[in-house]
Amino acid sequence: MYHSLPQQRPATPLLDSLNLPQDLRQCSIDTLVQLADEVRHYLLWSVGQSGGHFGAGLGVVELSLALHHLLNTPEDVLIWDVGHQAYPHKLLTGRMQDLPRIRQRNGLAPFPCREESPYDCFGVGHSSTSISAALGMAIAKRQLGKPVRSVAVIGDGACTAGMAFEAINHAAQTGVDLSVILNDNDMSISPNVGSLATYLDSSHAHELFSALGFHYHGPLDGHDLPTLVPQLAHLLQQPGLHLIHVQTRKGKGFAPAEADPVGFHAIGKLAPAHSPAPTPRPKYSNIFGQWLCDQAAADPRLLAITPAMREGSDLIAFSERYPERYFDVGIAEQHALTLAAGMACAGAKPVVAIYSTFLQRAYDQLIHDIALQDLDVLLALDRAGLVGEDGPTHAGVYDISFLRCIPNMVIMAPADEAETRALLNTGYHYPGPAAVRYPRGHGPGLAPGHSLEPLPLGKARLLQAGHELAILAFGPLLYDALPLATEWQATLVDMRFVKPLDTQLLDQLAQHHPYIVTLEEQALAGGAGSAVNEYLLGQGFKGQILNLGLPDCYLAHGSPSQQREDAGLDPNSLRQRISQWWRR
Repeated sequence: MYHSLPQQRPATPLLDSLNLPQDLRQCSIDTLVQLADEVRHYLLWSVGQSGGHFGAGLGVVELSLALHHLLNTPEDVLIWDVGHQAYPHKLLTGRMQDLPRIRQRNGLAPFPCREESPYDCFGVGHSSTSISAALGMAIAKRQLGKPVRSVAVIGDGACTAGMAFEAINHAAQTGVDLSVILNDNDMSISPNVGSLATYLDSSHAHELFSALGFHYHGPLDGHDLPTLVPQLAHLLQQPGLHLIHVQTRKGKGFAPAEADPVGFHAIGKLAPAHSPAPTPRPKYSNIFGQWLCDQAAADPRLLAITPAMREGSDLIAFSERYPERYFDVGIAEQHALTLAAGMACAGAKPVVAIYSTFLQRAYDQLIHDIALQDLDVLLALDRAGLVGEDGPTHAGVYDISFLRCIPNMVIMAPADEAETRALLNTGYHYPGPAAVRYPRGHGPGLAPGHSLEPLPLGKARLLQAGHELAILAFGPLLYDALPLATEWQATLVDMRFVKPLDTQLLDQLAQHHPYIVTLEEQALAGGAGSAVNEYLLGQGFKGQILNLGLPDCYLAHGSPSQQREDAGLDPNSLRQRISQWWRR
């Protein structure tokens, strides 16, 4: 058992001597046990260097060794659900030396990635896709005359999503061989919720899966290699559909993580000794969490919903103060939105706290169940914009585009912490579907106060009146544009609202500004700039418009500042791009 993160790279003589993963297939059980300790010790050091997902990987060290010992990867299909648990897999498939730079610019991807390695046979980032993908690969391999073993490793948290059961329901009709390993550690990011978690702890767990056409096996001890390896060796050779229930412990082998699996789901880089502690400053998610508690105290109709993101969306205080008004639905984004629709139909005021990237998974429910019926639902879209080290799977850069085309929607993009609270008030009081998109991490430091008063709907804020050039900022890029507008004596507008636009102000600007620039940390296609274009060109605007946002590509992981640099949205790039366009 380890109690602290090592400052220096640990000695791993056995790991260093192997050609991975090929040599694992000839290892004895005793050797695998030795390797498990070296892998775990190396992970503690490497994640301390890089930061990243922590507890889930420690929990599957033995399972990862057992699978690569028994399977002929990459020919055999091995898919890790979500990818939080895939760090040992990366280490065991030739990427050990690169692991300390995972999630960093030009380093390893934070999740399995097909472009990175043939051993990552399916790219992941969102949960509950593994069974569908493994099933699809098994069907295709059979059709092509290349039958192989197909294995999906899915956590008990990920198994709460409907998509997992859609795949299980279909699998029995296909006649393929498929093994689903249910990694049961009683956790997703938060503690698991719902009846499935209770059911898995019961003696009847086999009944559900057997009824759906799977042979159930388990539970197996996921940390006892001498027992686990022969059990898996036998089961993975069996034809047909098999659900192998393996019990593991999140954070296994690191005492603080075992004691606090929520807090150690992911960690930051290990700070150098004697480095000063950072000055505490609320994140955007903290602004939302405080607002939610304040609004709930003022309005008993408020109900809060999260799809398994209590910690990430900062709903901890709300869940403790108002447990009867708090609903964690598990990894079930579609259900979260239609649940909110039902609540709104009955007169409640539901607030759905959801990451921008995860809202994509419930698009039909948003259109059909909420917007079409013009229901009073507020979406608090956390992690809007670039998210840095988590990479393109988690980037919240499409929500404006896919929300803007939906009738009845109000879309707001605050520029700072104070405006985030004010626009949450505005969305809450708007009697229809509304979304407030705010970024990950910290803002510029504008204290939000305690007001619950809304802002006027669809009204922008003119920060500086200038001439010739007008810069229209949607969101926090406003503060990168401020020094440029001051230097150039340009007009600067904090647009606040993507839908409805402040068309009255746009009409005024169009009369005196032949050059208009729009800024957004969002995909340009269909974004806020497109909304401005559509309106102004429809009004006969004869000037020129420059839309600055994210290019039509997936931006690789790196720090947020590096990603903005890659997108041409860092302060230096903004200065160069605007000045060259304006003064050409």
